[in-house]
Amino acid sequence: MNGTPPAWSFPPVRVGLVGAGPWARAVHARVLAAGPETLLTGVWARRAEAARETAAPYGAAVAASFEELLDGCEAVAFAVPPAVQADLAVRAARAGRALLLEKPLGVDLPSARRLADAVEEAGVVSQLVLSNRYHPAVREFIGAARGLDVAGARSCLVHGAFLGGDFATSWRLEHGALLDLGPHLLDLLDAAVGPITGIRGTGDPRRWIELTCEHENGAVSQASLSGAVNVPRGVTRVELFGAQPPLVYDSTGLDSEEGWPVLRREFATAVRTGVPGELDVRRGLRLQTLMARAVQG
Repeated sequence: MNGTPPAWSFPPVRVGLVGAGPWARAVHARVLAAGPETLLTGVWARRAEAARETAAPYGAAVAASFEELLDGCEAVAFAVPPAVQADLAVRAARAGRALLLEKPLGVDLPSARRLADAVEEAGVVSQLVLSNRYHPAVREFIGAARGLDVAGARSCLVHGAFLGGDFATSWRLEHGALLDLGPHLLDLLDAAVGPITGIRGTGDPRRWIELTCEHENGAVSQASLSGAVNVPRGVTRVELFGAQPPLVYDSTGLDSEEGWPVLRREFATAVRTGVPGELDVRRGLRLQTLMARAVQG
């Protein structure tokens, strides 16, 4: 998105937030409350005190139950572990609420498929928080890539968050980088190089996993994933090779804040028009399917 977007001409979308952990506080609550496209109406979490701490800076209500949260909003944002999201988001979809979903959709492919089916059956709008894809630099990279004849690609997404701190959570430590980081990198490769038709993985997702992807256009790509390496800050890098000079995307030095207003505007637009964008629940299901195939051998 270049320049200043046009003024928002619709009523703000009333969004309820499920979750009150570090990611909910650092991103979801803050971004949704910033408006003008969205209004944070309430927060619900299993720990009431955490919900109060998350809601208070924005004057949002604290819901006593998930059902109470649904009653006070028209869309629901999720910032909870994938197993929790897969269950609660189905209930929200059946209640007719639009969904702002985290990746991965669920902890496994069957739960992701149930959620995607529920969204389709309910006819509600959905959108994924694939944070990279809302950044202007990533969109410029993908746009440039789609005009190239790519023979091969190599990529990595590595950081040390699993070694300790707020994001060394139980589900991340159990399932590792494939489930947590895989959606980001597979989405970039699938969009920039071409649809992935074959995938296999080697290594331990809790330490380091290497993916080899075959693409519809004949290109082959490599993806390295780890959340358990000691690097000063996380690195996301994608390099595309062919007859032309390499095309490179590198997250180093980029301001992640540039993507959040884009995400908020596109989600609110989808809700108000009833038309989901490219990054909806079906995109999430495709990525979850690729991850499942990677570990099947």
